[in-house]
Amino acid sequence: MIKILSTILLTLCVVVVSSCKLDLLDNPNAVTTNNTDINYLLNSIELSYKDHFNQLSDPGMRLTRMLNQGSAIYDNAVSPGNFDNAWNNAYAGLMTDVKAILPLAEANELFVHAGIARTLRASTLINMVDAFGDIPYTQAIDAANFNPGTDTGESIYTAALAELDKAIANFAATSKAGPTSDLIYGGNVDSWTRTANSLKLKIYLNRRLIDKSGSTSAINALISGGKLITTAAQNFSFKFGSNLTNPDTRHPRYQNQYSPTGGGDYQSNSYMGTLYSSKGFPDPRMRFYFYRQTVRNPTDVNVLRCITNTKPSHYSDSDVYCLPSGVGYWGRDHLSNEGIPPDGLLRTAWGLYPAGGLYDNDASVPVSLGAGAGGAGIHPIIMRSFVDFMLAESALTLGTTGTAKDLLKSAIEKSMADVRTFVLGTTEGSKISTFEAANNIVWADQVTRYVTKVLADYDAAASSDAKLNIIATEYWLSLHGNGIESYNLYRRTGKPSNQQPALDANPGAFPRSYYYPSTYITRNASAKQKANLTTPIFWDNNASGLLK
Repeated sequence: MIKILSTILLTLCVVVVSSCKLDLLDNPNAVTTNNTDINYLLNSIELSYKDHFNQLSDPGMRLTRMLNQGSAIYDNAVSPGNFDNAWNNAYAGLMTDVKAILPLAEANELFVHAGIARTLRASTLINMVDAFGDIPYTQAIDAANFNPGTDTGESIYTAALAELDKAIANFAATSKAGPTSDLIYGGNVDSWTRTANSLKLKIYLNRRLIDKSGSTSAINALISGGKLITTAAQNFSFKFGSNLTNPDTRHPRYQNQYSPTGGGDYQSNSYMGTLYSSKGFPDPRMRFYFYRQTVRNPTDVNVLRCITNTKPSHYSDSDVYCLPSGVGYWGRDHLSNEGIPPDGLLRTAWGLYPAGGLYDNDASVPVSLGAGAGGAGIHPIIMRSFVDFMLAESALTLGTTGTAKDLLKSAIEKSMADVRTFVLGTTEGSKISTFEAANNIVWADQVTRYVTKVLADYDAAASSDAKLNIIATEYWLSLHGNGIESYNLYRRTGKPSNQQPALDANPGAFPRSYYYPSTYITRNASAKQKANLTTPIFWDNNASGLLK
């Protein structure tokens, strides 16, 4: 279905009305309320949201050491030109389409369509504020105003909350018809309602630093309401296919790496090292997260230069450097901008979860076009485990309903279960079962050992800050594929602590927000670029120098 809809959307995503009278000043290809098929338009919004998530997830993953950041200094890592596509997609794409669909949906009593559009617009607004701070909103998407001014991030958060409340009301209303092809939940109103509430939880948790009492009461109300994401079927994710062309429905990380020549992302040595050794044994999810194209560490300095280098003097003894293990986990250190040697078919690649790649069964075979699950992965936007991690943080820092330790346990177990269910449901499932049987791997035992270790460490933690670090670290490890929430987590808590330093001892200040995109600065006479990257967004009142 996604393949069919995407093909239609790529052609026009409109139904042309042959009897209309065309003014010479009208754009015959423009989407208007008179020529739009509402279901195609809703699909266009969902596809734009899928791209929006990926565009803002990428820099967040790199800054928080989930992926290698290929710049030596932070200022280059988030340069204005990096965000043009994200900005244009949010404004010219998604929010323009939402503005078009709402009057159509409400006039025709298609309230589920309206609720979905409002939910995705609210999420986009939150993400844009979290990325850039103050942005245009009330004056934006206005054909008469080419130079819209900005609204404060705090006012947009308030507007997003109101939008989510309207979405929830839309979902509760009686619709004449549901969407014919909702790409995310198949029109399930309860799941969309829970997503809207879970987005509200995210808002209130981010705001806890500036409004502790307000966030406490609001989060408790969400908990007592019993309408947060709690089951696997309710996970807010976008599912990809394995079609190669016309259209390409594969996960973007798979597209980037699974080819005859390999290449693509360098994984983060810091992230892989934490997963591999921080508990004293590998994380059970590691073979699903990463695919090693070789299970042996390189010995040729021309292929991996750092193997003959000494660890930088500003690294501690516990910091991962160069190779995080002895069995081929091959990535790059934080802010490494080395040239690209011929290692495209050697470096560790994206694995089965969430990119739809290969399962790592020690085969030591290079990636290739169509290998593994063929790119049929997911974007993990708000998973049920994420909700429990947020509630654990809230219980610990705000005293909201629930026990932080119990919520931490539930969050880890849900993450393990959802990753496991996903990978076994792919075309790689039989390979997993065969490898585990041959190597006496019992998944349930691995999970139990992992959870027992984390909870023992939590009990032994001497302070609330140390306990928060354990919650945040486990959340970070469960966020694989989601840099939006890892970036928020890091700025909100300063955790995980002791992140791997940059290779350069002086990389500049950590970005508390991103530069405004070049396209916005050059085309909007009202726009003014930030002086530097140290400007925090409105809810981030942490001390300067907290983040590295």
